[in-house]
Amino acid sequence: MNPFHECMDEYRSQMEKGEIRKAYRGLMEYLMELRVYLKNKYPEYAVSGNLYPGYMDMTYFSFTPMSFTSRKLKVAIVFLHETCSFEVWLAGYNKHVQVHYWNLFRESGWKKYRMPETTRGADSILAHTLVAHPDFRDLPALTEQIERGTLEFSGDIEGFITTRFS
Repeated sequence: MNPFHECMDEYRSQMEKGEIRKAYRGLMEYLMELRVYLKNKYPEYAVSGNLYPGYMDMTYFSFTPMSFTSRKLKVAIVFLHETCSFEVWLAGYNKHVQVHYWNLFRESGWKKYRMPETTRGADSILAHTLVAHPDFRDLPALTEQIERGTLEFSGDIEGFITTRFS
């Protein structure tokens, strides 16, 4: 890894070109519009008030079925900057909740969605890739892919939790 000052020289160079700034701004605008779209279309879901921009590692917002909130669970729609992909994650409101549900899912043997090997350093209990290679030329189609995949993920988990952990 290059020293910090060399990374900053590269950052400055890329910012001067302008493409990264334009792409980042477009991505943030798209994610904010997606959040508002889902919030308006699904009033029965709890949607975070803000977008978490991250450190150019991940950007996300929560879009959680109300039935998850009493269990202190949330669903996050996540853009991973390194792979330029969209995922959906099940997470806990805090680490204690996360560990509790991670153990329940692990012990159940349910393998429909990806689970981290450990909770240490993990942000999710379960994760699923929604769009590995998003086509930003067709934002309505991208929105539909994310929406459909997120609803399916949430529905699958809700059904599993209801039948197994009630």
